[in-house]
Amino acid sequence: MNVFDIIGPVMIGPSSSHTAGAVRLGRVAWKILGERAVEARIQLSGSFAQTYRGHGTDKALISGIMGMHSDDERIRRSLTLADEEGLTYSFLAEDLPGTHPNTARIHLKGEHGAECTVQGASIGGGNILVTEINGMEVSFTGQYNTLMVLHYDKPGTIAAVTNFMAYSGTNIGNFRLTRPKKGGEAVMTIEVDGDVEENLINSLRILPNIINVVLIRAI
Repeated sequence: MNVFDIIGPVMIGPSSSHTAGAVRLGRVAWKILGERAVEARIQLSGSFAQTYRGHGTDKALISGIMGMHSDDERIRRSLTLADEEGLTYSFLAEDLPGTHPNTARIHLKGEHGAECTVQGASIGGGNILVTEINGMEVSFTGQYNTLMVLHYDKPGTIAAVTNFMAYSGTNIGNFRLTRPKKGGEAVMTIEVDGDVEENLINSLRILPNIINVVLIRAI
């Protein structure tokens, strides 16, 4: 446990779960998209669905989708800023069975045609758990620098990535592989100790069978 877990996050808004955590969920989706979002469709489940307007969860999610942090003074005006910047958005209260009460499923479209769907929950104290990216099951908290390596499920691909990271001196703290089917697209979720250099990301991207590599910095 660290001091962040005890005192909670520095934030704008009335609730760490409904505001700070929601900003972080939106920010992860923005990172995965990799470009400015122009359309956001957000499904809210459980407590999020019931109280999102009163607790400012809608403003918080849009703030994160626009790249803001949880202590950004602009969060209060994020919906107006979204309108000004051409980001259209909608919120849908919907029961997502088997999920945490504070769950959001965020569908984004970007200005250059990129799309992504990210599902996660705000689990208390501003902390989050991301559970799904583009239909593939994942599990990471955003408390550590995390590499999302989208790749084709081919022999030797995991070894190539992890060996290159070892050669570069990057220590893997946690590793998870998700593949909906053998031989199709898969994703490695790699939490690492310390910083991640841009050179490492660029080198991983050119390895055989790699589709894309995204760094989610600790948030």
